[in-house]
Amino acid sequence: MSKNYSLFFSILFFPIPLIAQNKYVFEEPKMGSPFAITIYTSDSLKAAAIAAKAFLLADSLNNILSDYIDSSEINRLSASSGKGIYVHVSQPLFDIIQHAQSASVLSNGAYDITVGPVVKLWRKARKTKIFPDDDSLKAALQRTGYRYVHLDTLQRSIYLEKSGMELDVGGLGKGFVAQAALNLIRQNGFSSAMVNAGGKIATADAPGDQTGWLIGINQPEEKEDILPKMLSLHNMAVATSGDIYQYVELNGKKYSHIVDPKTGIGLTHQRNVTAIAPDGTTADWLSTACSVLTVKQSMRLIKKIKGAALLVTEKKNGQIKKKSSPLFKSYYF
Repeated sequence: MSKNYSLFFSILFFPIPLIAQNKYVFEEPKMGSPFAITIYTSDSLKAAAIAAKAFLLADSLNNILSDYIDSSEINRLSASSGKGIYVHVSQPLFDIIQHAQSASVLSNGAYDITVGPVVKLWRKARKTKIFPDDDSLKAALQRTGYRYVHLDTLQRSIYLEKSGMELDVGGLGKGFVAQAALNLIRQNGFSSAMVNAGGKIATADAPGDQTGWLIGINQPEEKEDILPKMLSLHNMAVATSGDIYQYVELNGKKYSHIVDPKTGIGLTHQRNVTAIAPDGTTADWLSTACSVLTVKQSMRLIKKIKGAALLVTEKKNGQIKKKSSPLFKSYYF
């Protein structure tokens, strides 16, 4: 029996070798990361055609959701903040903001889509190597708050109450796109597939006669070394968050790209958080929120979501310490 391995961490991806005759892998760069689609089928031409459609879908979603693109729909929505108006938005933008608001409520604000003003300060800090000053952080935090985002489900419109609000879906966007691409592939008749959007992985049925897709988890602070046990997943999604790639070192301290919405400060603990959930969006925001929360708070949160599981690995004094939710071990290979 052949085994199929997908190794992931945040934006890390190792292409899967073509080791089975009916396995087809397609990869393109998307959203600043490798974006890979794996399909098991006897029809290679149809697989290539649907992969191309999935890549186009990822591009279209990126044009809607990316705050790096000035003309994106999410930036146009942010520009309406403080004007006292509801703005009609596309279905994908409404869906992801609805997911984000639910995540904020469940996590008590540990995930917050409105952290855009603070995130931009830290992006600048990574470039300049200068810590954001207190006044700038305070001003940015005053423009945040998920409770100031109002949704009208009947009109599919959104009202941003505070002036200067800037939405950022970085903490769940890749998972959302991975799941959307996988749904498209399924709808076109491919039941056995996997989508890896820069380390945010969504899976359909297991390949061939295997019990699941085998997925490895990186050690904290390591780009290539993985934990001894592999995950075996099917019809589930998984995401890991940490600071292995996106961080800034200031005054001898390492600050993650993940920001605590309450303090506005980048996280400083050396922790990887791996979340398994029924869909890519949920797995993605859980890994982000549980990076902010304490381990005890994270374990309480994971119980609220059916089928979800969590693994927290921390590096302390050169040793790896692990804490997992009871369900997590059931996903080991």
